[in-house]
Amino acid sequence: MSAPGPRTRRRSPSAPGTGRRLPLRPALPAALLVFLAVLARSGAAGRVADFLDFGAGVLALVALTGTVVWGLAATDRRVLSSGHRLLAQAVHRGTGVAGLGFLALHVGVKVARGQTTGRAAALPFADGVRPALIGLGTLAAYGFLAVAVTGAARTAFTGRAAARWWRALHMAAYLAWGAALVHGLRAGRPAAGWVTAGYAACVAAAALVLAYRLRPAGPGGGRSGALADRGAATAGRAVPRAPEGRP
Repeated sequence: MSAPGPRTRRRSPSAPGTGRRLPLRPALPAALLVFLAVLARSGAAGRVADFLDFGAGVLALVALTGTVVWGLAATDRRVLSSGHRLLAQAVHRGTGVAGLGFLALHVGVKVARGQTTGRAAALPFADGVRPALIGLGTLAAYGFLAVAVTGAARTAFTGRAAARWWRALHMAAYLAWGAALVHGLRAGRPAAGWVTAGYAACVAAAALVLAYRLRPAGPGGGRSGALADRGAATAGRAVPRAPEGRP
């Protein structure tokens, strides 16, 4: 008997083939263009631009406040475990990226709408109408950008002296946050009620977390207390006890 030849596998007619997927690929960009055209004709794009003109800066401040708060929480060793601290660091980085994105959007919308110039956005105190308030916003943007760059390049700051420089640069986030708060409240139009409430919530959240972090640790609390307790227990086990009845 001859050996059976290789069996050919039939493709099921119900399985989607490559030929059926090809017509959908050119249709996706066309559908996107149609969607954008409808969006522009309906006036929704203008309303989105109006919202970003007013709300992108608020969203940037809220996100960057979350960055400051979660950064403070990530350094806590009295309540959070190591896994919780890793989660806080991830949220800290995520809110930082979101805050920088909203900040870039805020600056771009203001320049595109002629409410400031590119020179005033790049050079502090170069605005011809409100140099101090716009300059505070520019300084805050540079401060947050410097903190983000040094945070991403944390491994480059090895050694004790370099670590001190990294901490000093990272502490600039608090100064940038305060400058951004003053800029947001005073540089633009009169703030709506929900904006003022959002700014107040940002201040309260940062103040509460900072006050907790600066609270002195009680006896045996914190990492130093835990290490001291562990050292005392180890020392107690290491000292041999004299037998009873002998000096």
